[in-house]
Parts: sequence; structure tokens; C-alpha cells
Amino acid sequence: MGRAKRTKMAKGIHDHCDKCYSVSCQAPVNLSISCVVIKCHKNCGATFHMCKQEEHQLLCPNETVPCFNVDFGCPFRMPRHKSAKHLEVCPASVVCCSQEWNRWPVPETDMTFYRNVSESLQPNTEANLDVALALRDQALLFQSIKMKSIFPEMMQEEPASPNISNGVSNSVEDTSCSSDCGEFTENHRAEMEGKELSQEETDVLAKNGSVASTQNYNTWEKIFKKDEEGCNQAVKCLNNGVKEEEKEGQKSLNCEDGVLERLGKEVNIAEYNMYLVHNGAMLINFGQLAACTPREKDFVYGNLEPIEVQTVRSFNVPASYRAKRSHLKDPSHKAKTAHQSVDTLDLDVSVENLPMSEEVSATLLCSLEKELKGHLISESVATDGLYVDIGTQTYNFSSAPFRPDATLADVIAERPRGLFVDVETEPVTRRHNKISSSFSYTCGHSFRRDEFQSHFRNAHCDIQASLSGWFQQRCPLAYLGCTFSQRRFHPSGQEATIKYRQDVSALVLQPHFPSSFTDAEKSLSPPGSAGQDFNGLSSLPLEILQHIAGYLDSFTLSQLSQVSRLMREVCATLLQDRGMVSLEWKKKTYSHGGSSWKSRKKIWRFSSLFSPVDRWSFSNAPSMSEHLRSCSFYQREERREPAALACLQEVREKHQRLKHKR
Repeated sequence: MGRAKRTKMAKGIHDHCDKCYSVSCQAPVNLSISCVVIKCHKNCGATFHMCKQEEHQLLCPNETVPCFNVDFGCPFRMPRHKSAKHLEVCPASVVCCSQEWNRWPVPETDMTFYRNVSESLQPNTEANLDVALALRDQALLFQSIKMKSIFPEMMQEEPASPNISNGVSNSVEDTSCSSDCGEFTENHRAEMEGKELSQEETDVLAKNGSVASTQNYNTWEKIFKKDEEGCNQAVKCLNNGVKEEEKEGQKSLNCEDGVLERLGKEVNIAEYNMYLVHNGAMLINFGQLAACTPREKDFVYGNLEPIEVQTVRSFNVPASYRAKRSHLKDPSHKAKTAHQSVDTLDLDVSVENLPMSEEVSATLLCSLEKELKGHLISESVATDGLYVDIGTQTYNFSSAPFRPDATLADVIAERPRGLFVDVETEPVTRRHNKISSSFSYTCGHSFRRDEFQSHFRNAHCDIQASLSGWFQQRCPLAYLGCTFSQRRFHPSGQEATIKYRQDVSALVLQPHFPSSFTDAEKSLSPPGSAGQDFNGLSSLPLEILQHIAGYLDSFTLSQLSQVSRLMREVCATLLQDRGMVSLEWKKKTYSHGGSSWKSRKKIWRFSSLFSPVDRWSFSNAPSMSEHLRSCSFYQREERREPAALACLQEVREKHQRLKHKR
């Protein structure tokens, strides 16, 4: 019996039914050959043999199936033909906004403006959207900059590992770590290579937390020793081959011919001259090519030896190396030099009297230098194998030394808030090169798939992209230090203000309530209710509260759910229709050392989307000229004395010459 036939019988499909697709099949009903023709009980219109009913359920468009995102938390079940449409409003179909933008540090030309903005941050920061968004980006930037990566020489010294006892430390004094356990496995590894580990050294490695395990260390040591033995064997074979070739060539050649002499014998004069044209610079730099190069001074590749390179500093320059011609000078005319470090002591100023550096400006400068050019300001540059230019840049900070895990935000945590990044942003396009960028930021907020369009259009296109000069207008004298600004737009049809909430890190829409509404609310309050927890909404039926909550946006629902338990229960009834669900993952470590991520639970929440705004209208804000009348930075300079116009003297002289000619 064939494999396909066994599969059909296992599924209960008859031989005739498997090949029959006729709606009006008249085959006799035989339990071993065929069965009766029926219609789908879900009324999808399909007609098939009864034995294919289970197979049809896998394709029936009216069959009730779970959502495609059931593994990601979606609880809905629906007919199969509605699954695609459901993905648009699926609570588990969450989209993370990936909008990016750049910010530069504060330019030196606008220091007055940013100094005045920093002084006015304490009373109110929600009035200016550009300043509020810049503060959000600045906080994220300061939390991401590690001081150890920028100023490693200004870190606090870590105490020695207490796991190593004094007796063991004395016995392996050459390989024990003094101040940093990282030195035990890195700096002293060169001294340990090629040596067998004693029992005491093995115990030290076992107690050291920076080494994974002694077994892994021994495994790598075996691999390195095998590579070393292979290199030694290759050198031995190479030496034996050279000796045999020398024995065979002793009868005809007393010494090895040079490159130029061999070429003169093997190629014609045209190819010989072409070799000199292409490789002459190399031979001149090595000092092997003169006006006439004899054989004893010709460039010859001798016996090559593999050089064991452990670190960059331990590399030995080959004996056959010769410096570049630019460094070759006449020794008799060479000035006397001495190796001497140059630092701030050469200024004849004591260290206490040196000016203190500002942590934020210096850190941002060094961080930008590394991001733009790929290295720090103090970077060693190698001109060739021997000459290395080493530059150092020292800073004197009042808060140094820093903790090993300190960030820039930790350094300035106790200081007054200030603005150190530009209030204007630069968009990031597809042609943008991140390697040569300034500080980049990402939105990172999550929304339902049907909410993402409104968020991107209102938050990024309407507000953030047109914030400077269009949506929000600043005083033209801002470059002199004026911090005045005003909003020019509001949602059409309603009086509301766009504000930035720092606690949720999102833009929100706050409506303006008329004074009559607040007066009516006070009149409805019972007498003597001051200080009592009275809420008129709590006395309404649950159905009315659910109906009212259905008109609120996602951000308002998230805030309303934190008011009371009753409001939280009301908002919970709208989670499946208005909220979104995500999985919380937790890392689990097993006894054998392996680990994996497990889904811990499902989290339901509302997004930070405010009510969609289809149209914007101009606000009733006065013209900026009204502000300029009272702006303290607008200083008029009146001139009452007559002043000569440009080129007026030349015109007068020209007229006088014309009169004399006449």
C-alpha cells in the first residue's frame, strides 16, 4: 500500500471522493468507495463529499478562527474572511514609531538666548514646546553618555578583588591584579603565555570572576600552543628548504642575485624599464635604488621569520625595515632632541589656579568628536611602523573623579536645570549618513495600527516639523536673548492647546473650559463639601459612564483609569476596543548555565494618542509687532544729525568737473 493511499485512509477520505469535484455526483454511496455529497453547514456555498468536511473547515471563509496574533495576546475570534480586516484594529497589532531627528549642541553664537532660557525653566516649562522637547532629548542624551567611555583617566580606582588571599597573591606576584581585575586577564596575559600553570595559579584563576572557568582557559591555551607549534614547524621546513636550495646553487652562484639583476637576465629592456617606473618609488624609499645600483646593494627578500604578535605594543620592527625617505636626514645637521612630555606645568601656573572645565560642554564636544570622526580628540596617529604621534587632552573638573558607572546625567543631577542642546531639530532622511551625524533621537512610542496614522500626521508632520517659526513663533530678537514665544494655531472647531507632558513624555491636547462651566460645577456641589472626596460622575450609572468614556481619546482614558477604582473598571471595559496588548518577557536562567526568554504575562494599556486633528486654524494671538513695542531687547537708535549718503562725495566731484569743462 502506497504512502499517499495510507494518508487518505487515515484522514477518512474515500478513493472516489478524493478525485471527485462534481457538484451533482451520482456515484452510489458505498462506505468503502464513496459517500454522500453535502453542502457546507456554515453557508459558504461549497459542495463536497461528506468525508471532506474536516478538510473543508481549514479553508471555509465562514469558519470561526482565532486572530492571527493570538500568540501575541489578541483574544478575538471571528470568521476567517474577516481576519484580514481585523488586523487594522487588532489590539495586538502594535506599531512602534521610528521617526528620527537630530540635534546639535548649543551654538556659541546663541549663548545669551540659551542662558536666559535656562534661567526661566523653573517657573514654567510647558509654555514653550520647542524647549520642552529639547529638554526631553537632552535628558535621554545625558543618560546614554557614559563618563568612562569619554574620560577613562578620571574614574575612581576600583578596589582590589577580595577573593584573592594574601598568601596566593604573594606566590603569583607577577600575575595578580593590583587595582583592576581586568588587568589580570589582559595586561598580564603576555607573561603567562608559554608557561605551565601551577596549582596556586590555577586556584587564583578559579577565584577570579573575570575568567569564565579554568577549563575554558586551559582549552584556549592548548589551541594557542598548537598554533605556536605549527609556526615553529613551518619555520623549520622553510629553513631546511632554503638550505637545500643553497647547496644546489653553490656551484653556480656564490651569493643570491638581487631583484634588478635577475630581471635584467630574465626580461627584455622594455619590461625592465617598466618595472623601474612602477616600483622605483618603493626601491628609493628603501634606499636600494641609486643612479646605478650594484648587486650588493640591491633589494633582496631574505629569509622570512614569523613574528609572534601578542599586542600592538609588543610588535618588533623587522631588522630589514628602513624608514621613509622623508625621515632620512643628514645626521650631522640633525638638531639635538630630547623626549619630554608637554603638559600644563609648562605654563608656570599651579594646578589649583587653573580654570575649571565645564563637564557638559567638554563631554558633548568629546562625544561629538568620536561620533563624527570615529575617534576621540586625544588620539594616537601612526605615520608608519616606527613614528607615532601621541596627543593628549587634559581636563580639570570639579566633580572628578567619577564613579565607574556614572553617566552625564548623574554628574549634573544636583545642579539647576539648563538647556545645552539646540531647540531646532534637523530631519533624518533616507540619504542621511548616521556615521557623520549629530546626536540622533527616535520617537519610540507604541500605538495601535489604526492610531499610527493620526500620531505621525499630527505629532511629527503638523507640530514637530513646523515648530520653529510656523506652529510656534519666537521673537525676531531671540538671538539677542529674548525668550518670548506664542502659538499661532489651534485645532479647528475647538479651543485647545498643545502641551508637552514630561511624566508621559508625549504631546497632549488640553481643551479650554469656559469659566461658566467651572461656576456651574461649583453651584452643583453640596454645601459643606469642601475637603470631601465628592465626584459627580461617580454617582452616574455604569452604562452612562461607559458611553461618556467612549468619546475620550486614548491618552485621556489612560489618565482617567488612574483616578479611582470605579473609573479604572469603566476604562477596563474599553481595553479590547481602544487599548493594545503586549507581552512582558523575562529572562530565565537554568542550572546548567543556559538561559532563555519566557513570556511572563500580557499587559493591556492605552496609548498616548490625543484626539486626531484634521484641520488647524489660526489663533487669536496678537501680531509679533505688538510684542516688539514692549520688548526690552528692541532698542531704537535715533539719528538727528545729517549724515552723508554713500558715494555722495563722488557725485559732487563729478558735477564740479563737468562744470569746469563747460
